[in-house]
Amino acid sequence: MSLQQLLLIFWARKGLVVAYLLVTMITTLILSLNTPKQYVASTSLVSDQPGTNPITGEQLPTQLTAGYMATQTDIIKSPMVAMTAVDILGLINDKTLQASFKKDNEGGDLRHWIADGLMKKLEVIPSRESSILSIDFSATDPEFAAKAANAFAQAYIQVSNELKRQPAQQTADWFEEQLKVLRERVEKTREVLSDFQQTHDIIATTNERIDLEDAKLAELSNQLVKNQLETTDLLSKRKLLTESLMNPESLKSLPEILSSPVLQGLKASLASSEAKFADLSLRFDRNHPQYRQAAAEIADLKKQIKAEMNTVLHGFNSNIEASKNRDMSLANALSNQKARVLQLKKQYNEIETLQREVINAQTAYDAVNQRSIQMRMESEIRQSNIAVLDAAMPPKTAAKPQIKLNMILSVLLGAILGVGAALFAEIMDRRVRSPADIIGALDLPVFGVITADRPSKKFPWSFGVRS
Repeated sequence: MSLQQLLLIFWARKGLVVAYLLVTMITTLILSLNTPKQYVASTSLVSDQPGTNPITGEQLPTQLTAGYMATQTDIIKSPMVAMTAVDILGLINDKTLQASFKKDNEGGDLRHWIADGLMKKLEVIPSRESSILSIDFSATDPEFAAKAANAFAQAYIQVSNELKRQPAQQTADWFEEQLKVLRERVEKTREVLSDFQQTHDIIATTNERIDLEDAKLAELSNQLVKNQLETTDLLSKRKLLTESLMNPESLKSLPEILSSPVLQGLKASLASSEAKFADLSLRFDRNHPQYRQAAAEIADLKKQIKAEMNTVLHGFNSNIEASKNRDMSLANALSNQKARVLQLKKQYNEIETLQREVINAQTAYDAVNQRSIQMRMESEIRQSNIAVLDAAMPPKTAAKPQIKLNMILSVLLGAILGVGAALFAEIMDRRVRSPADIIGALDLPVFGVITADRPSKKFPWSFGVRS
């Protein structure tokens, strides 16, 4: 179908086209005038990514601006923010909404129902190149639109802070549970260490006691060696004394004989008696009473000297036995001291192990406690990286309906509907509008055209038609 044929059809059915156009425009106008006015209030927010941890000062990982803004947009559109906005606005106590909820109730909660209604009127527009978010809320009441937009902004800030605090709070609670376990572990390890010290009577946990016991061990060892030398010396002297009894002349060189005043006195008396006896032997016969008395006196002195030497020898034996007993006593004491030192070192090794367990438990407790304090502080932070840049004000003009735009669109829609209706009517009732219709439909030549004698209504585009 050519353009001329289309124009002829539209011209022939211009009444239908105009009718559709007028009906569409009138309908649009009526609907626009009867549609409740919608006012849109807008709140602008600045939402910057936190760069550092406010508690520790550590650098926080950042994400791309587009992803961050998309996340914040989804948070604002979330039911949690909407329900928080419901609480801020106090809409649960609104009688009208309560009545509407009872009438339209399909189960559920009033708070959720109101939040769902608010979310349908909410629009969040993130900036592409900045950290600014625009919260738009539409309502029939400009005052409520502004309040709702500001309420959503406030709810977003509260929920955002809560989303930051909640993980920190959960982590802090987890650390608190771990602290209880670690505290019990510290107390248990300390109790085990204390019981071990009390059981083994160990007060100091340093090596001073071991050093003292080592010194005692060294002293006992020295005493034993010294006493053994003394015992050996006594045995040697006793042997010499025993041999000297067979040879009295050798007694003169013994220190014990030389140092004995009794023996020295007896020896002096013996020498005097022998000198006297030698003199008497020159003057008297053996049977002379003085001679016999002097001989008896010498014999008695020798008996006394021998008896005294036996006494000295007996003293040697007593000293030797005492020295041997001291050797045995010192050897036993040395053996016991060695066992004590070894046992003490073993105990101190166990104490060092228990002390390390206490230190490790205390270190773990301190680390978790420090982390718990940090998480607890982070969970109580009220600082926000979101700020209201421009609070919503009640709009003076309605955003909807836009009558001018609606009328322009109605003209386009009416024209499309009119053209469509004209083509549909032409298809249902096909007529010859030009010679081209005969040629195209019947495939016959056209010899001429007979026109009506009304030139004023002649189709203006009927060029090429001969009368």
